[in-house]
Amino acid sequence: MDKATFVTRFGGIYENSPWIAEAAFDLERGPAHDTATGLHSALTRIFRSASPEQRLAVLNAHPDLAGKLAQAKRLTAESTAEQASAGLDALTDDERTTFEDLNRRYVEKHGFPFIIAVRDNTKASILEAFKKRIGHDRETEMAEACRQVERITELRLKDLLP
Repeated sequence: MDKATFVTRFGGIYENSPWIAEAAFDLERGPAHDTATGLHSALTRIFRSASPEQRLAVLNAHPDLAGKLAQAKRLTAESTAEQASAGLDALTDDERTTFEDLNRRYVEKHGFPFIIAVRDNTKASILEAFKKRIGHDRETEMAEACRQVERITELRLKDLLP
């Protein structure tokens, strides 16, 4: 496929960061990249080689879990489905208040939203991870958030490709 088609199809794999697909298209790719695993490798190579500021921008492109964008129905289709898979679209008022408080505290401490591959988790395990990870130092948490972004992209690609 040509670059425009490639970017249209895979530009949203990394949340609102089509520049990663644009750069991956320009890599030397072969038949191995025609699978979810192969394409994930190419996209991840771009993400990992990006500057710290570019990686931070990718993290900041992710929405808060069960946050205002979700309530306003303004998430990407992928994020909406992912959050719904863990029941984050059906929180009680108390749970919503807890998530809002954790989101606010996490962003204040780390400077980017809490990111977790929700499809690998339940509401309870997400809350447990949230409470644990909020105590990490920024460097540790940035590395974990990047690992979680890579897992999210892997799952998204597996939805699209064999």
